[in-house]
Amino acid sequence: MQRRRGRSSRTLLVCVLCTVGTLCAARATRAQDPRALEPAAPQTVSPAQLQAAIAKLGDLDYATRTDASRVVRRTASAQAVPALLQAVSEQADGYVRYRALVLLTGFNDPRAKDAMRESLASPNDRLRTVAYSFFEHTPDRAMLAQFMTALDKEQAEFVRPALVRALASLVAAGQGDEITRARQALVREVSRGEDFFRSAVIEALGDYKAQYAVDALTAVARLDGPLQDDAALALGKIGDKRALETLAAIQRSAPRTAQPSIAAAICLLGVNCESHQSYLADTLKFSDKNPGFQELLRGAAAGLGVLAVAGRTEAADALIEVGAPSRDPTRAPVALALATVALRNTPLTMTLLEQRRSRESAIELLAEGFDMLEEDLDKERFFAFARRTYWESADNPARRTLMQALIGKLDF
Repeated sequence: MQRRRGRSSRTLLVCVLCTVGTLCAARATRAQDPRALEPAAPQTVSPAQLQAAIAKLGDLDYATRTDASRVVRRTASAQAVPALLQAVSEQADGYVRYRALVLLTGFNDPRAKDAMRESLASPNDRLRTVAYSFFEHTPDRAMLAQFMTALDKEQAEFVRPALVRALASLVAAGQGDEITRARQALVREVSRGEDFFRSAVIEALGDYKAQYAVDALTAVARLDGPLQDDAALALGKIGDKRALETLAAIQRSAPRTAQPSIAAAICLLGVNCESHQSYLADTLKFSDKNPGFQELLRGAAAGLGVLAVAGRTEAADALIEVGAPSRDPTRAPVALALATVALRNTPLTMTLLEQRRSRESAIELLAEGFDMLEEDLDKERFFAFARRTYWESADNPARRTLMQALIGKLDF
């Protein structure tokens, strides 16, 4: 699962505001405001209004910057995209350029690709992070050599994980000497550098089912330490049954806090999945009711999240059943897991919410998880999906109602 990345000063301020209630109150007020109803189609605004909104994308006031983003998102693509491209290249405020680049991805315009290529060379860490995240979702073989060069040079703490994911995505399919060298480079990264970077590599290799990395990941999984659970989960995601012997062995010897990840990994391999999933759900319930088991709780929530991303609806249900009525310290890791499921398996999340009779508390939990996640481009992709679904669901009132609820509560 994606981990919370380091926060900018602006993001920290947002979190502090939410903690004291200001941000949360602003979100609740808007959700109750009848004027917040989503328009039936993209809107046309005056050029002055659009430029004013873009200029406010970095405003420190939550309501101001959120309203500005909303104006841009709802503007017709033919008008919004050129304005955003101009902002990315010309705005003096680096944070505004960053937010403009993120919003640009929601319009699915081919011109965004050139802006992303240019942003890879930017000294602004945020712009490079967005660009690499973009190419993770739209891999381009022509970028391989550039990514390989960057792998040797990029050291920014929050840019490098995005680069690694982009490279892992790119080499997931394809053949040739260049692909082979890139895969070998990623495997080398499993065992060198800071644990933070190694964890990001291990996660990416699991997410992109890197069969070529099984031996390296197995070696990490056999060692007690902070990366053991990451490696176990990665082996489960890859799905190579050769990993079962290793996972069964460490299940007997690993500390209790690593057991949820190992159980999830074995389930992903298709072995005794129902019992392992039940163990995770029971562990989450136990940790919720009995204080002092926070690490075990985080592991169980993360494990259920991984299973839900893989398509197991019951795992997502378990997160909601425990998380929706909970308070911290249970609530935060469960909300984070559910939000990650929403980003990684959006169709499953939408179907799950659509089928729930009472969904308000589940959406509230999801919104809190979104506040904690730093993957702004992935969140924008989710927002774009929900907004597009709303516009396309005129003949499906139930679905449109769900999308309106998500738009109102998640405040996009």
